[in-house]
Amino acid sequence: MLPPLVIPDLASKACLGTGSSRGIGAAVARGLGACGARVAVHYNTGKAEAEAVAVDIAQAGRQAILLAGDLSTPGMSARLIDEMVRQFGHLDSLINNAGDVIERYPVAETPDELFERHVAVNIRPVFEDSRRAVLQFRAQGGGGTIVNVSSVVARTSGGSGSSLYASAKAFVATFTRALAKEVAKEKIRVNAVSPGVIDTPMQDRTTPVEQINTALAAIPVARLERPDECVGQSSTSALRHSAATLPARFSR
Repeated sequence: MLPPLVIPDLASKACLGTGSSRGIGAAVARGLGACGARVAVHYNTGKAEAEAVAVDIAQAGRQAILLAGDLSTPGMSARLIDEMVRQFGHLDSLINNAGDVIERYPVAETPDELFERHVAVNIRPVFEDSRRAVLQFRAQGGGGTIVNVSSVVARTSGGSGSSLYASAKAFVATFTRALAKEVAKEKIRVNAVSPGVIDTPMQDRTTPVEQINTALAAIPVARLERPDECVGQSSTSALRHSAATLPARFSR
């Protein structure tokens, strides 16, 4: 584990991270807490894991709240942000982390239902979360940050059977650039992080061992990245002055 990265400018900031119960989202939530931020820990099915994240943040002397909700449900994004604002008073930073490979299929064998599921899980929540966050930032008088979690597969297309997931992450990358240009003059910063192959429960659940071994063979250090190694990029992108002259910075 890396030592906590402490960024004083994040102290007391109100941050919402979607999908914060496991993997990258949990690591980023803990990292923001270590910086002194107040963190809304969102989860869908991982209640026990989310509670553990919140406990760690509280034990570090910071404030954490739990927000439950299935982001594939239309309108859930607005409800989560509204509840966070009710409890914290405002929103400083949104981290759109929630996402899932779901299942791997060759294109010719992909059912329509899986396509729709990827839109509901990996595309629409990023759009709806960001739209609601921008409206909230404007209501607060302007300023704020959005950090979207894309992936290296947006450029490489990923392993076998991941065409829909890779395409969804490419949407996230392009949407980030477009939104960043729209709202930059309002002092709203929109950036993306693009992790490589990360050792997470999602990888364990959705990626065959042979694909992991192929990925490892192409990584010079011969190991997968850990979730805590993604914290630095996400935390620095959550700063209001991040990418102040060049919106839509991509970190990896």
